[in-house]
Amino acid sequence: MQAWRTRYALRHPPSARAPTPVKISDLARASGTSADAIRYYEKLGLLPAPQRTAAGWRSYGAAHAERLALIRQARALGMSLHEVRALLDCFDQSGADCAAAHALLDGHLEHISGRIRQLRALERQLRALRARCDWHCEGAHCAIVRGIAEQAASGAPAAPVDGVHPHAPPA
Repeated sequence: MQAWRTRYALRHPPSARAPTPVKISDLARASGTSADAIRYYEKLGLLPAPQRTAAGWRSYGAAHAERLALIRQARALGMSLHEVRALLDCFDQSGADCAAAHALLDGHLEHISGRIRQLRALERQLRALRARCDWHCEGAHCAIVRGIAEQAASGAPAAPVDGVHPHAPPA
């Protein structure tokens, strides 16, 4: 299927067009999600299993694209897969009030606020280490390296922060 047709099929609601099923590669390309991630979301039950063509290919419709967009946006907001599942439960319960969504978002905000506090504590530690160095030392004599070594020797834990450093080299 041509790329423009796939994008059109995934971005326009079914009421505005005839349903155009797409393959997983088309859905992946149009949504910016890997095919492996789409299969993983299916395996977890976050995305419903698509219909299959006579040849056995997965065939996704606009409802899959809409749900995948919701999952991706929730993940971009830092929600865990558990939180995404709860959000999708709210989405699936037509006629239900917003209490569950409010509770979910309040819990996520609390988590994010805690992470911000952790990051601020880490920033203070790093700034204090940085302030120790006057640029006139080398290697093991560097005040930053000595400061980190002193912290390690004292058993004082660094400010704990969840997640992986975005600039860390691969292990």
